[in-house]
Amino acid sequence: MGTVRVLAKGQVVIPAPIRKKYAIEPGTELNIFEYGGMIYLVPRSEDPVAEAMGSLPAHPSLSKELLSERKRDFRE
Repeated sequence: MGTVRVLAKGQVVIPAPIRKKYAIEPGTELNIFEYGGMIYLVPRSEDPVAEAMGSLPAHPSLSKELLSERKRDFRE
C-alpha cells in the first residue's frame, strides 16, 4: 500500500504500481465510496452485475435459506 498526498485542488496521485495493476490511465473513470470511515476508489465497470457473478460462494445457498424462512413465516 502506498501513501499519497492531497494537492491544493483536492487531487491525489495514484502510485504507478497500482495504476498499472488496475489499468488506470488518464481519462479512466473511478467511482468513489465512503464506508466505515474509509474511502474507496473503484474502477468503473461497464457491466457490474456480470463482474459480480460468481463472487459469492455457492454454499450455503442464501436463496434456499431465504425461501425456507419465508415458508416458516407463512405457516405462522
